[in-house]
Amino acid sequence: MTAKPKMLVHKIASLLLVCTLALGMTPVASVSAAGMGAPPPPESENSRITNERIENAWARLQEVYTRQGEWLDRADGLVERIQELIDRMEDNGKDIAALQAALDAFERELKNAHPVYESAKGIINSHKGFDADGKVIDREQAVETLRELGGKIREVRQIVGEPGQALREAIHAYREAHLQEAASPQ
Repeated sequence: MTAKPKMLVHKIASLLLVCTLALGMTPVASVSAAGMGAPPPPESENSRITNERIENAWARLQEVYTRQGEWLDRADGLVERIQELIDRMEDNGKDIAALQAALDAFERELKNAHPVYESAKGIINSHKGFDADGKVIDREQAVETLRELGGKIREVRQIVGEPGQALREAIHAYREAHLQEAASPQ
């Protein structure tokens, strides 16, 4: 393997690793409420969730939402750069079918994730249960808002998670195959 294709493979692997780590390290807080008809949990001063904790969770989820949006923007650029690298590898006569299929699947799911992400913007803008400063004004609505926003954030992660993993594995397999090819005497 010559230096340029090897460097291209390294660039692709590095870019994917950075994006994967950024998405995987995104914390997601969840809040759940008891179902209808369920007996209320025994209240004690320690077990009761304070408004301050709800407000902190609201602030954290908004930060996670912002980081997720930044990751989605970077991922769009990443897809373009990987496509350019794959095109160059193809021009050099390399078999890129598996890489291209994995990239196409990731790109398709990335496009599916954008509307889900955008729908979470409505939850943030309406901020039901919270005032404009993020203070709890209606406890039940606030908890429901946290649950909805956390669900949207998790949904985006689930949409892009599996195709992202498949793309990473395809790049790894391609890299391993071509490193072995370069190492074997001809």
